[in-house]
Amino acid sequence: MPNTNLGKAVVSWRRHVIAAAILTSVAALLLFFAAPQRDSLLFSAAFPSRTSDGPDSSSEDPLLAPISTEKYSNSSSTSLVPPSTAPAPSPSENFDDTVEESGSRDLKLPPFITEPNSISPAPFVPVLQEAVSNSSPIGNPGAPEVESASADKKIPPLLSEMPIWSSPIDQELMYAKREIESAPAVFGDPDLHAPLFRNVSVFKRSYELMERILKVYIYKEGERPIFHTPELKGIYASEGWFMKLMERSKKFVVKDPGKAHLFYLPYSSRQLEYALYVPDSHTIIPLSIFLKNYVNMLSAKYPFWNRTKGADHFFVACHDWGPYTTKLHDELRKNTIKALCNADISEGVFIRGKDVSLPETFIRIPKKPLRDIGGKPASQRSILAFFAGQMHGRVRPILLQYWSGKDEDMRIYGRLPKHVAGKLTYIQHMKSSKFCVCPMGYEVNSPRIVEAIYYECVPVIIADNFVLPFDDVLNWGAFSVVVLEKDIPKLKEILSGISPGQYVTMQMNVKRLQRHFLWHAKPEKYDIFHMILHNIWFNRLNQIQVQQ
Repeated sequence: MPNTNLGKAVVSWRRHVIAAAILTSVAALLLFFAAPQRDSLLFSAAFPSRTSDGPDSSSEDPLLAPISTEKYSNSSSTSLVPPSTAPAPSPSENFDDTVEESGSRDLKLPPFITEPNSISPAPFVPVLQEAVSNSSPIGNPGAPEVESASADKKIPPLLSEMPIWSSPIDQELMYAKREIESAPAVFGDPDLHAPLFRNVSVFKRSYELMERILKVYIYKEGERPIFHTPELKGIYASEGWFMKLMERSKKFVVKDPGKAHLFYLPYSSRQLEYALYVPDSHTIIPLSIFLKNYVNMLSAKYPFWNRTKGADHFFVACHDWGPYTTKLHDELRKNTIKALCNADISEGVFIRGKDVSLPETFIRIPKKPLRDIGGKPASQRSILAFFAGQMHGRVRPILLQYWSGKDEDMRIYGRLPKHVAGKLTYIQHMKSSKFCVCPMGYEVNSPRIVEAIYYECVPVIIADNFVLPFDDVLNWGAFSVVVLEKDIPKLKEILSGISPGQYVTMQMNVKRLQRHFLWHAKPEKYDIFHMILHNIWFNRLNQIQVQQ
């Protein structure tokens, strides 16, 4: 009998041990799966929600809560500005007088000058190949690169070279890269004018594979106006038009993130400025903190960011501050593909061969984005060179100093004088000039470059350190002139040295190029929407290390 009782006691004890082990395991699993919610709550604490009657608000998702007016504390407290207190300016039809002073151009501050705890640049490496996983760029450019306005700056390495774990998606990308590297030669394609491209064969094959393979997942998180709110008017319209067309795309967008090759962070840098920048504060720290917390929330909620440390994610930002707002999140700054209008290689943020130089397109009437497209033929362009605009930045005052009122062939103005505009408007000047001078303003890019293309005027680009739009695939030497800032005194000599035959070819190339810079309500093959998406796809493939 004692033995029987002892046996029962042992059995009971074993049952209790097993039950305790099961409960411990369940508790551990619950804690593990609760981690994303914990991080989301931390994000919510940084951006407390307030009551909203809007259809997009939600108390469950911290990013769907309206922006709080609660102050940040980072050395100095800075209050947030609700969107309603920072109304969007209405750009004037008179582009040369007002456009580049609209929006935040007058809020320009030297990057990081007044910002405490700014991050120092990462160690530099000498060549692009080392910065992109020791993999060579796709294809062999068929034309020499346009002479850079200055020697390329060394660029920081990526934080992550390979995905933490592999997936079938990686195999598809490696297949695409191998196919592009062995692209068949293309001759006489009626849709693609070969001189416009560094290597038309590589571009065509890459574009075909993009259309066939590429799938993009768009994160749903984020409340308007910063997220999912495209601004379609003004000088920052590129980011808004891309967002609108990307979110409507049935061809490229997938609902299952497990099938995606790329992940789109659907925020507007312009709306970010409207919502969070405090006028006259001279700090963009609140914007940087917001993006840092946004990315941290996504990386806690989903596994996709962590798999590549953000290397397969991208965002599109045309606002001047687009690069600077990434500085508080190392992976966002160094790994993510940044499509930026402010493509300046001198500041260590834009990485050539990984990031995308985004065209800055000034849209006056969103319902008529192609209004006034076209210009006079070369034989009817009587003005050698034309520029009119605001005097900001380091280049434009020098341009006026040497050429304003000095030479009848060089129509160089500040604001276009009324007595001149009464005879020939700004747009008519561009349609009647051989060369349209496009000097940098506060930052390296200018909407004049695309405007020149629209009006079939050969652009003359003066902006040292500027990576030209779609530079990875386009041969800018075929349709533009790049002038070093130090050569402004020789500007007429440089332009006059281009023979009439050379000029006619360049001007015809501008006309052929036009289709690649046009926005359409419904995207068309090879238009600007597809060119932006292709450049993002192409540069992502440049980061892929092909397994032998």
